[in-house]
Parts: sequence; C-alpha cells; structure tokens
Amino acid sequence: MTIDGALENLFGLKGKVALVTGASAGLGVEFAKALATAGADVAILARRKDRLDNLTREIEQAGARCLPVQGDLVDWAQIEKAVSTVEKELGKVDILVNNAGMAPVARAEKFPRDLWDSTIALNLTAVFLISQRVARGMIERGEGGRIINIISITSQGANSIYPTVAYNASKGGLAAMTKQLAVEWARHDITVNGISPGWFPTEMSIDPRYGDVHPKYKEKMESLTPMGRLGREGELSGAVIYLASPASSFVTGAVLNVDGGWTAW
Repeated sequence: MTIDGALENLFGLKGKVALVTGASAGLGVEFAKALATAGADVAILARRKDRLDNLTREIEQAGARCLPVQGDLVDWAQIEKAVSTVEKELGKVDILVNNAGMAPVARAEKFPRDLWDSTIALNLTAVFLISQRVARGMIERGEGGRIINIISITSQGANSIYPTVAYNASKGGLAAMTKQLAVEWARHDITVNGISPGWFPTEMSIDPRYGDVHPKYKEKMESLTPMGRLGREGELSGAVIYLASPASSFVTGAVLNVDGGWTAW
C-alpha cells in the first residue's frame, strides 16, 4: 500500500456525511472546511442563512458537497426538521460536530436569569437533543458513528479573562455529558469525544475597534499560554479530522485540549 493509501485509510472521510452546527462563523467554518477536505459530504447548520450560503459556495468550489440548513437549535421541532433534511438530501449522518454556542459576559452577581437560561439551552440542552436524535439513527442502522462536542478550556477551570459564569457552567456540563454518552453508546460503536480549544480569535473575542482581540485581553491570554500566542486558523482542523476518522476508532470519552499548553500549567 502507498503512503497516500495508508493515510486515506486512517484519516479519509470519503462516503461519510458530517453535520456541523454553528457553522456560519468562527470555528464552525473551520470544522466544516476540514471535514470536507478529508472527503466528507458536509451539512452546515445555523441561523444565518446568508453566511451558510457563502460557506456552501466556498466548499463546493473546492470540490466537496455541502448542504446549508437554516435552523435554531433551541427549538426541538427545528432540530428534527434539520436532521431529517440532511438525511433526505445527503444521507445518514455519520459524524456530528456540536459547535454552536454562546458566551454572554456579565459578572456573576449581576448575571441576568434570561441569559443564564438561554446559554444553558443552547450550549448544553440543544447539544443533548441533537446528539440524541442523530444517535438514534446511528443505533437503528447499526453502523456506528462519531459525535464530537466542542467544549472549552473553561470547562476545566475558571475564566480569568472574561466573566462568563453561564458559559463555564454549560461547558463543564458538556464535558461531563460527553463522557456519559460515550459510555452509554460505546456498545453501538458510537464514539463521543470533545475538543477543548484554547484562545482563538473569533467573533466572540475579536473587538471590532481593533480587528483583533482587545490588546489588554490578548496580552493576558498570551502570557498565560505556554506557547506565548493565540491559536491560528487551521490549528483545530487536525483534531476534528482525527476524531471523525477511522484513526480514532478506539477513542471515546476523551477531551482533546488544543490550547497551546494553557491547561498544562
């Protein structure tokens, strides 16, 4: 076997269908592109249809199939409709990447109840509901599958940069849920793993006034990261391809930190 053939057997996703939530911006865009590059047909799910259409054109121009699906994950009916649409248009979902999320900022003693509820609803409850819906199909078919939850380094410790109590709580819960689902669904050959990104410049952290993370916060992020910098575009691609691919067939219940050493202190 050639080297290229061996790599394809390990990391290739040709013939697989991947569904990426929150794929209208930020890290979700990178995950969708990475899975398409590895050969998967990709469905991208988010609320902002115009952005989904733009990403669809970009992925299709690169030679992959892409299906934009508009939907709000806090509504069960829209989750059901979205997954059913993907199954009808692309086929069974083999890979689910739960990336959609929100991170409102407010000090804990002043944090509004409605923001708490909406954060938990999107970051935790919606992840469970769409995972449950997709896993049922995987179990019925008996072919296994991959579920990848995008967690956060703040699931493992307090956020020393921004006051994000609801986000931290939701991501801590997601890390625990990842392990529970991994144990329950292992007998169905469904792996459930997580990726915990460190600090990456995204819409959540970029200050429009600077076109980058605010210098004050960026300096602190870099000083607390052993590699001395923020993450760069593309540095999460390998992680999602690995956890979606045959190479990770005996990996489940794991959370992979991609953080420049932040959690190693």
